[in-house]
Amino acid sequence: MRVLLAVFALFLLTGAAPKRDWSQTARILPSGAYLIGNPAARVKLVEYASYTCSHCADFSVKSEPVLKRQMIASGSTSLEVRSFIRDRLDLAAAILARCTGPKGFSATSSAIFAAQPQWLERGIEYQQGNAARLNMYPAAAQIRANADGSGLTAFVKARGLSDAAINACFANQPEIDRIVKLTADAPKEIDSTPTFYLNGRLVPHVGWEQLEPALRKAGAR
Repeated sequence: MRVLLAVFALFLLTGAAPKRDWSQTARILPSGAYLIGNPAARVKLVEYASYTCSHCADFSVKSEPVLKRQMIASGSTSLEVRSFIRDRLDLAAAILARCTGPKGFSATSSAIFAAQPQWLERGIEYQQGNAARLNMYPAAAQIRANADGSGLTAFVKARGLSDAAINACFANQPEIDRIVKLTADAPKEIDSTPTFYLNGRLVPHVGWEQLEPALRKAGAR
């Protein structure tokens, strides 16, 4: 009630409703990709990303203040995130990021990238120390074991995901298949991550420093 009264008071003072923060809007597309921001945005950015890719983590951290908090928030730009799975740890991270649903995906994805140096190192050590045992597990159990062993499961639990929700996400094989299919359906021209498409045009092998000017030229603000 207090929030509604504050919004109404702002409207009376300014004569206009407060602007919508589009960075809080996300939805799953039929392809399985996540679309963050205004679906009708003039600037449409597509990112093929991997959670175990250091360049993707670097892009996520560096771009966050401008790309998400300004360009996407303003409604001028949308970001479509397509997973490009490289390994079991990557798939485990993708499952957990998406497990928070449209409301939590963007923030959880950013947090996983920001914490990548910690969980990725721990995950690699876990794989090396338990390789023989892990190879005896069914594929689905291997993915869950990697999530637990790397600390990713505990990481998302600390962000509010329940054990029941996490168990359900790892048991949802159709959803896992949809994540993997994003990689299988990726264009042949994608040879590294992150790879971007800006308004349908391939922009390969760039970081935030090179992509930001291209976004602004296209109309991102």
